[in-house]
Amino acid sequence: MTKDLPTYDELPIDPKYPEKTAWGLWGDGDNLGTLNLLTKERVANASKCIIKGDVFPLNWNLEMPSPVLFGRSGGHHHIKPRRKDHKIFDDVYDNYNTQSSSQWDGLRHVCHFKSGLFYNGVKAEEILLDTPETSSRLGIHHAARRGIAGRGVLLDYGRWALKHRPDFDPFERIEITVEELEQVAKEQNVTFEHGDILLVRVGWMAAYLSYSEAELKELIKDPESPVCAGVKACEETFKWVWDHHFAAVGSDNFPFEAFPPNDWNTSCHAMFLGGWGMPIGEMFFLERLAEDCDKDKVYTFFFTSAPLNKEKGVASPPNALCIK
Repeated sequence: MTKDLPTYDELPIDPKYPEKTAWGLWGDGDNLGTLNLLTKERVANASKCIIKGDVFPLNWNLEMPSPVLFGRSGGHHHIKPRRKDHKIFDDVYDNYNTQSSSQWDGLRHVCHFKSGLFYNGVKAEEILLDTPETSSRLGIHHAARRGIAGRGVLLDYGRWALKHRPDFDPFERIEITVEELEQVAKEQNVTFEHGDILLVRVGWMAAYLSYSEAELKELIKDPESPVCAGVKACEETFKWVWDHHFAAVGSDNFPFEAFPPNDWNTSCHAMFLGGWGMPIGEMFFLERLAEDCDKDKVYTFFFTSAPLNKEKGVASPPNALCIK
């Protein structure tokens, strides 16, 4: 099992590291961050969640959302015949952005803003390609070659809000508090364990899918600067997330946190990715999983994910499955 972990109030482990970061906790050369919490014992224990054999893929349609957010490219798909008789085909993706649809934000995506450095003190020059300092530090391939597997836990805030916060609109910048997440967990009878992979269903994707193309254009007037509800970025949230020692977090919205951040210096992205090395899952397709959890009232499951094994990659589709 992993060694005893410091509480949020005890971070950092050495005053030479930035405030409240987990730098050095798993060694200065670590590239996995909180994925280190997915020990063999925890993975084996998570497999006990498989009872029915039902499988729930979390990748959304690769063509969604449309248009792609933040000015990213959705890529172009080409089918190429390998023979003149059209008996063999290949396909090619041009200009494909790994963050155009369901994604893991890897540890190269956002730095710890206050220090200007990435997790464990990695410099931007190490991430940029073709510089004298280019390295493979924090690349998505580290997670891919390890594999992500463990116990997943769903907090279905979207369904909870239908009953307890009927004015909630996932397309507005509304901050979801720790107090509310605790109420959802209590209503679902969920108990967290160290190393859990936390999935928060905000209800953003269900709302997105319910609107017509014309309605979406009105709701998302500027796809390069979208707005949505999400988890509140604040000290209370950071303490709650860290002290539960989640291995990763994810959501059905595009940023996990309420967006845009009030201040990137104190954003979840800066703290989770840059401060702790905690991957953030975004635009995970949680609808079928959430429906099943609501039906059988079981909100825990075996979670597995195989990111792209791309050397020095920044992000990846999750290729994630939840098995109950």
